[in-house]
Amino acid sequence: MNRIALGVSYNGASYHGWQYQNEYTPTIQGNLELALSRIADEPIRVTCAGRTDTGVHATNQVVHFTTAANRQTGAWVSGTNSYLPDSIAVFWADKVPDDFDARFSAVSRRYLYVIDNNPVRSALTPGLMTHVHRPLDTDKMHLSAQALLGENDFTSYRAANCQANTPMRRVHSITVDRIGDLVLLDITANAYLYHMVRNIVGVLIDVGESRKPESWPGELLALKDRTMGSRTAPPDGLFLIGVSYAGDSTIPSLSWPHFLHGRERD
Repeated sequence: MNRIALGVSYNGASYHGWQYQNEYTPTIQGNLELALSRIADEPIRVTCAGRTDTGVHATNQVVHFTTAANRQTGAWVSGTNSYLPDSIAVFWADKVPDDFDARFSAVSRRYLYVIDNNPVRSALTPGLMTHVHRPLDTDKMHLSAQALLGENDFTSYRAANCQANTPMRRVHSITVDRIGDLVLLDITANAYLYHMVRNIVGVLIDVGESRKPESWPGELLALKDRTMGSRTAPPDGLFLIGVSYAGDSTIPSLSWPHFLHGRERD
């Protein structure tokens, strides 16, 4: 048997999230498994690094699967892509050790949230960015977000129907930056609660619009009460951009959206 890992990018706007539901509901996993099964000539089931919600995108989702089929790397990439819709693409493939697990071997996941902070909405970016017409103070947003670093109880930032066994998560880094009219929230954590990133964004938007003080993210964290939190930001503009693995893993750890290649916060 062969264990194969893939890097997958997708525009999630037209899908009901990553996870397969049924043959009639469009999902990323459903489309990918169908395409891979045709290349492998056998049923394929994949495991991903992080299940994304309805409308959420990815530039570097990592998946793995096990198959008896022996195929060249190019077949897993170009062959699979030939059976995928334009909104989903495999862009790398590699044979990995039998103990590699896209989900459980991952040590961190990195998300980017993109806000179009322009007084007038764009006709070209719905689904890819969230539009906020009021000016956002990104310096305030960045400074206030630092209260979320480290291992904390993120009850105030989890969805009411979150089924995680524990609200404890470790945030390794979080930055808020601006490139012209684009406001970028970049967060890396070991794992995330349901709607955690979108709830963090909602809180930081309130700070950026001066609806809440800079101390608000930390104060809300300490309350451990989701009902006291801000709105949940839309899925538009949320990208899974990287998954990191320990040791000498050859898995690519990051893939920026094309319009942000080469950009890092100073």
